[in-house]
Amino acid sequence: MKKVIIAGLVAGALLLLLSVLGLYATIWFFPGLAMQYFDPAFNTDAGRIMLYYVHPFVISLALSWFWSRFKGMLTGSFITRGIEFGLIYTLIATLPVMLLIYSAMSVSFAIVATWFVFALVQGTIAGFVFEKVNP
Repeated sequence: MKKVIIAGLVAGALLLLLSVLGLYATIWFFPGLAMQYFDPAFNTDAGRIMLYYVHPFVISLALSWFWSRFKGMLTGSFITRGIEFGLIYTLIATLPVMLLIYSAMSVSFAIVATWFVFALVQGTIAGFVFEKVNP
């Protein structure tokens, strides 16, 4: 259990860094996409901003537990296992949610597509961390 928590916290810190860098990259390189976040569909209440910083740790601890349960089913090299883990997470957990969000909320396909790609990157990076910390 100790390896699961340590791997989850390490991945969470890395995913938090990735989230913040991704936020700034979106603002700098895709300002039109970033402007869509000012739509009323998004909550701009500053009281919930802490959830943005907690999310990487929640998802990484959950993925770390998932990794510990199913890592034996993943075969191949370090890179292959990390990418396969990211794909599994993205296809099982993210794709259905993205379809639901796109069908029910007033968000553009571009936003949903960036969330999907970001989830794939998150899952893959988490897989790499878990492979190193909890092989």
